Amino acid sequence: SRVITGKCFVTKDNIDTDQIIPAEYLTLVPSKPDEYEKLGSYALIGLPDDLYKTRFVKDGKMKTDYPIIIGGQNFGCGSSREHAPVAIGAAGGRVVVAESYARIFFRNCMSTGELYPCETELRLCDILKTDSEVTVDMDKNILTDHSNGKVYDLKPIGEAGPVVDAGGIFEYARKHGMIKTA
Repeated sequence: SRVITGKCFVTKDNIDTDQIIPAEYLTLVPSKPDEYEKLGSYALIGLPDDLYKTRFVKDGKMKTDYPIIIGGQNFGCGSSREHAPVAIGAAGGRVVVAESYARIFFRNCMSTGELYPCETELRLCDILKTDSEVTVDMDKNILTDHSNGKVYDLKPIGEAGPVVDAGGIFEYARKHGMIKTA
């Protein structure tokens, strides 16, 4: 479903892939189920403690309480690594709503099918707070803040939606006959 409700985790501008998943954890192989889960436990662990008092994944836990991440501008900048959206997805993250994305991060969200990358023209990262209960409705292109009932516009997800729905670019290609299956 492209309607996701839950608590949001709020970040600011220029969240880079080293903050999303530091290089020391890139030895984990996402195709191995136990390592995939472990990778998720480290999602966003590189955020500075002084700026982010709340952890995306609490210490000792494997999953996050936050299926929705709110970002500012240039979310996912830095090194090109598919591990970044995979780590967030493995932790239980489902969607990131940001003003803009690094192009490669956006593409890796689609390639892996782990995470919906939604865009907004608003600085929701200055409006919403971590732990706010929200609904991201990608069918109606809105985000609703349940604490006050305010509704914010999102840009249509477009052709990225069906690719993430399918589970990534290869699964999408298989479903649509672009790649022959055995």
